Amino acid sequence: MPEKMDLRVRTRRFAGPGRAASALVALLLLAGCGGHAKGVMTPVALANPATTSQVDMLVATTRQPSGDPATLFSGERSPTLSLTDVAVSIPPDSRRKPGTVQWPRRLPPNPETDFAVTRVRELASRDEARNWFREHTADGHVLLFVHGFNNTYEDSVFRLAQIVHDSGAQATPMLFTWPSRARVLDYNYDKESTNYSRTALEDALWSLARAPDVKDVTILAHSMGTWLTMESLRQMGIRDGGVAPKIKNVILASPDIDLDVFAKQFVELGERRPKFTIFVSQDDRALALSRLISGDVSRLGAIDPTAEPYRTQLEQAGITAIDLTKVRSGDRLNHGKFADSPEIVQLIGQRIVKGQTLTDSQITLGDGISAVVAGTAKNVGTVAAATISAPVKILEEPVPRRKRPKLGETLQGDTGTAAAPN
Repeated sequence: MPEKMDLRVRTRRFAGPGRAASALVALLLLAGCGGHAKGVMTPVALANPATTSQVDMLVATTRQPSGDPATLFSGERSPTLSLTDVAVSIPPDSRRKPGTVQWPRRLPPNPETDFAVTRVRELASRDEARNWFREHTADGHVLLFVHGFNNTYEDSVFRLAQIVHDSGAQATPMLFTWPSRARVLDYNYDKESTNYSRTALEDALWSLARAPDVKDVTILAHSMGTWLTMESLRQMGIRDGGVAPKIKNVILASPDIDLDVFAKQFVELGERRPKFTIFVSQDDRALALSRLISGDVSRLGAIDPTAEPYRTQLEQAGITAIDLTKVRSGDRLNHGKFADSPEIVQLIGQRIVKGQTLTDSQITLGDGISAVVAGTAKNVGTVAAATISAPVKILEEPVPRRKRPKLGETLQGDTGTAAAPN
């Protein structure tokens, strides 16, 4: 029987629609600042390959082809899954700051100073995709990235390349990119696009799980992509009584998921679940906006994991939560800290992807990065909540009780559904 999970929601009422509108305007202004060159998917030649690094990735997408080699795919939906072999060149470390995507200021990009696409090759079949994995295997380890809200095809390609390079992850990179229109006001369209894409992602995960060259899969999902990931894994759990055993780790960064819904999804994965790690931050402005337009219900990515009832519930469920609230970020929305922070990216690549425990006392990530390190189904209650960085103290003081509204049925472990394995 799955562990009980009851993530009760604390809410805070905002001072009327005026404040909500002001918050929306402020976030729109923040999101609209800056920008970068568009249409960077046209491959360029490398004049001096020895000075740059290259990340090869397999890209699977439910986006509609754009018909333009500079963009490849649009934000509209396609009923057909497309597979593409993409290579991205990254400039020398001496010319870029870790945690950043160095976008070109003008086209074509200069590989010595900019991220640049150096190869694009359409794969016509799943057999070609299997051959690609055999040629690019990293001892059977796969890192699958699912991007978040407001991302173009090229945004997600460059972000995965940055994560793989900066993390040092010894894993074959795969990107699943869903149809985002990359406009702040298209939040609801993007959310429906994740629902549209969940079976395609589930199929991609099954393909990886059945591939003889793949030993294990780590999923790294961000923002709204965490909803898509949880829905696809939930479908897999309902169909087969649990998640495919090769899917070992699931990392949810800034998860834009209603707490009640996440608890239900988690239980419905079944008894066979991967190890979950979540990255949260209470100063995430994008999640604050999502909360405003989603009925003022707290998002999973904005909880304080050291406060009750979350601390105990996360430990009982075997979920590790890493709090990034005090981590400084170049992202003005504080929504991409997991990739902007070199320490966190390295933690993903060198620890979590390898399945290493976060209870190791040798882990040091600097001041302000703390975690609730959860137990597993076998040792719930024996592993206490702890920080993974010194000198941050464990919060021992009792949390004052707050009045909480009733926001639905408390989850108990019963899924309420009958799963019939295929």
